[in-house]
Amino acid sequence: MSGSIVLDLGHQWWHDRFMRKSLTSMFLAGLATVLPPSPLVAEDAAVPATPVEIVAAAPRSDWAGIAPSDLVVMDLAPDTRGQPRRVVIQLMPAPFSQGWVGNIRKLVAAHWYDGIAVVRVQDNYVVQWGDPDGEVPGKAKALPAGLMAVPESDYVSVYAEPSQAGIEPPMAGQPESLARNGMHPPLVKVRLLDQPLPRDSYASFTGHSESGWPIALDGSKIWPVHCYGMVGVGRNIAPDTGTGAELYAVIGQAPRQLDRNIALVGRVIEGIEHLSSLPRGTGPLGFYQTADERTPIVSVRMGDKVPDLPAYEYLSTESGSFAAYADKRANRKDEFYIQPAGGVDVCNVPVPVRRAGAEMKAVGK
Repeated sequence: MSGSIVLDLGHQWWHDRFMRKSLTSMFLAGLATVLPPSPLVAEDAAVPATPVEIVAAAPRSDWAGIAPSDLVVMDLAPDTRGQPRRVVIQLMPAPFSQGWVGNIRKLVAAHWYDGIAVVRVQDNYVVQWGDPDGEVPGKAKALPAGLMAVPESDYVSVYAEPSQAGIEPPMAGQPESLARNGMHPPLVKVRLLDQPLPRDSYASFTGHSESGWPIALDGSKIWPVHCYGMVGVGRNIAPDTGTGAELYAVIGQAPRQLDRNIALVGRVIEGIEHLSSLPRGTGPLGFYQTADERTPIVSVRMGDKVPDLPAYEYLSTESGSFAAYADKRANRKDEFYIQPAGGVDVCNVPVPVRRAGAEMKAVGK
């Protein structure tokens, strides 16, 4: 087994939990590595044939709830048929981007976002919203007091080097932990592999944190990555880092070159179609040139302030179902797929999110 890579062992490892050295669930969906097709999964008749079926078959115990207080609910003006357009955003947990996340909570509490608009839609890139007059002296909407000026250093979080992290063998069903440097409790779990994964184009490793977010790691630095549906903070030229008053959502191929250059603060978990289907902007970079082109934002509230908001949950990245799902994403062979890819990009392993108790919508064919 010394030549095997984690996705080749994913399904069996999760059944034999901690019986061998293996890489973290954080790295389980390792990015763009050349991996052999998985006979352990492909030949196991008990494993559902597609990623969608694996997710649909996941037991309720493999799903983790999302706190309503971590959700931002943005209601756009109704569409041309009078249908409501609601976008639900999950805010990113510590230790990532907490200065900007705190600002967003203050802006929502002040109802500051009410009445602003979608100002930019650039094809295969982003949808951006903010104050249309934000750059106009005397007309810009006043920001609430107490917003934090967040330093560029907060684009990443710092972890101890693996050689300094005090990693110990697993005990009583507990995986090894890569402890942070004392500023926060451990966030991600790391399991060792007999050989390291190759680098991808942007980082040494990628995968998912135990709280279910796509992340990248290089040495002692760890950061969230720009996948489809991720939400970031608009800013001007450095050293400006933005306040959170301007936000954007990714609606195209993952623009990973933005990682560590702009703060990521969350992800759209429902309603991305209300953003991605908007008319493209007519001006440079997809900015709208007239007020009539913009889509008004009627209200933005925290989820725990919205009556009758559904409960949401995500497929735990610590679960056996997620391991099998990630493996199948990398090593799919069935009636349609005749050649397994043998590898997968972290952004092509989106963490499934659903309304609690509901059947999972397709997360890719």
